[in-house]
Amino acid sequence: MLKKFIFGSAALAISACGNDAGSVTDAPADPPIEPPAFAVNDYSDTTNWLCHPDKSDDACSIDLTATEILADGTTTRLPHTPAAEPAFDCFYIYPTVSFDVTPNSDMIAGPEELNVVANQFARYGETCRLFAPIYRQTTLLELQKQMTAGQTAADDAMRYADVIGSWNTYLANENNGRGVVLIGHSQGASMIYQMLEKDIVGSPAQEKLIAVHAIGYETVIDPSTGRASGLPVCSSPSETGCIVSFASFRESSPPPEDSFFGKAQDGKRAVCTNPAALGGGQGDLKAYMPRQSLGRLAPNDYGVAVDTPFVSLPGLLSAQCLANDTHDWLAVTIHADPADPRADDIPGDLVFNGKVVPDWGLHLVDMNLAMGNLVDLARTQGQAWLDAQNAE
Repeated sequence: MLKKFIFGSAALAISACGNDAGSVTDAPADPPIEPPAFAVNDYSDTTNWLCHPDKSDDACSIDLTATEILADGTTTRLPHTPAAEPAFDCFYIYPTVSFDVTPNSDMIAGPEELNVVANQFARYGETCRLFAPIYRQTTLLELQKQMTAGQTAADDAMRYADVIGSWNTYLANENNGRGVVLIGHSQGASMIYQMLEKDIVGSPAQEKLIAVHAIGYETVIDPSTGRASGLPVCSSPSETGCIVSFASFRESSPPPEDSFFGKAQDGKRAVCTNPAALGGGQGDLKAYMPRQSLGRLAPNDYGVAVDTPFVSLPGLLSAQCLANDTHDWLAVTIHADPADPRADDIPGDLVFNGKVVPDWGLHLVDMNLAMGNLVDLARTQGQAWLDAQNAE
């Protein structure tokens, strides 16, 4: 079972000194503020960004061409065209991907960071400017230690300092009153929830929030307000300032009782918003699945040979939010037809020692499954936010 990331905070105690009768004493000087135990990154330097409009040949400037495979095996190439002059921004925090052997990653992007940006974020460039900082995240090795031993040596303060530092630099140097969609997955989503609760909700920056797409992490609904991290849960494509979140599982394999994903603690409920049908019910998923998953020697099998980095499978996948006594999740149905040439299954399960780990569901491809829906949603929400600004 995946253990929660625990986010520590420090408080500075300041003592007051009163005067004795008939005497005057100097108040003691404030204790010196201790500098952080880590170097602070300069996010005005585009070297510290994976994706940034001022960074030439950044991680989002890649080939995202997809091959559309219909049920009868017919294929069509779908080019990806970034927006020429997008009117709003997208800001992304990536999930736990670092292969570094230290508790926190370094600031050098490896193949794993580049791969996850391609799968989860770069396609948003169809509708918004793209900002994705590098941050010193908790690494995969450290997460494994946390899962098995319940202990971690990762510096939570350092990773949050990176995330909020990059956000504040973006606000100061790049935002200029533009709306912004916050996007994250897994550890990245947990960072976004911290940002909302500590620094954004109730501040002037909240007015700039078009929406939050924070996927694949426990998103707890406050039973007294119906909100999550201070924001309402999105219920229609034109609603802004709200949260979209889900944890995906196969319809045939719902989350086990002890699965972290889709489960809130203390009897509360987790958010499940279906990006294919925000108002509820079943909706078709516009998936963009990878031709080849990172670390695999052979391409994924979609029944038809393709040479593009991504695959689109119209009509194969649909989803709806389901709930039981403990979990809320996005149930993904595969409409397989053994008689047609297209593949009848998708990749995405976590496999350990040759066995599927049911607790994880389809966590590894949460965002691939709904990428087209999420980009469409960002476009619609962005236009709604712009229309509201123009009406004022």
